[in-house]
Amino acid sequence: MNIILFVLYLIAGIAYAVHFANRGRLVGRFATTMLASATLAHTFIIGMRTMQVGHLPLVGTTGAISMFVWLLAIAYLYIETTSNERSIGTFIAPLLAGLQIIPAVTNYRVVERPPILESPWFALHVSSLLFAYASFAIACVIGITYLLLFKELKAKHLGVFYARLPSLHILDYMNTRAIAVGWLFLTVGLIVGGVWTSQVHVDGTDPRMQAMTLLDPKIFVALFCWVIYSFELYAHRAMGWTGRRIAWLSTFGFAIVLLNFLPIGYFLTSSHNF
Repeated sequence: MNIILFVLYLIAGIAYAVHFANRGRLVGRFATTMLASATLAHTFIIGMRTMQVGHLPLVGTTGAISMFVWLLAIAYLYIETTSNERSIGTFIAPLLAGLQIIPAVTNYRVVERPPILESPWFALHVSSLLFAYASFAIACVIGITYLLLFKELKAKHLGVFYARLPSLHILDYMNTRAIAVGWLFLTVGLIVGGVWTSQVHVDGTDPRMQAMTLLDPKIFVALFCWVIYSFELYAHRAMGWTGRRIAWLSTFGFAIVLLNFLPIGYFLTSSHNF
């Protein structure tokens, strides 16, 4: 099933790239249809896995990656539907395929969650963070497209990006909106995680629970991400930062998110290796 999802996301990515190159209306519709099909299939698989174990498949980094891909696909399709703009899909779809290859290659199977994770705080904590990360991924892609378009305009060479991307003003607005939404969910996720951690420290004997401190790389970097995006919002509203500065911060912030999500999540954390 994971292989099928990867193939569907990959085909969607190729179709979006072709549409970006030639702006064919039929190719664009095909790209959207393939991405919607991949998302629908992903929804079905998540539903089946949830019925299988009785809870959302959020346990483990690989399960979280699969859920993140699903949330990012839904968030992007919402943006495309409401804005009727497919150009950003050229950058989003390859990211979806690139991350979905991890569950496909590792032959991911949903597992029962340990008793310590049966708290409703856990599901709310992880879901909030994943939605925040999806928003930050969109902000990163928008930031990259802003920088590419700005480079063309500065060079006074109106090429492929000028002809295919929204204006700098619209991209900047979309970027800050995505950051604001992501920051809100990141804040909720961290607060809920703090409440949950305080409970398991009292009642839990699992050594992973005892490792849930600020010294754990997973927790430390998550808080660092919050600082980055908090500063980005503050700089935008209080210092008047817009355009390239916000675009670069969005790109840097999501690079830290991926660092925390992949290498730290798989190899360096002592508290989140369920």
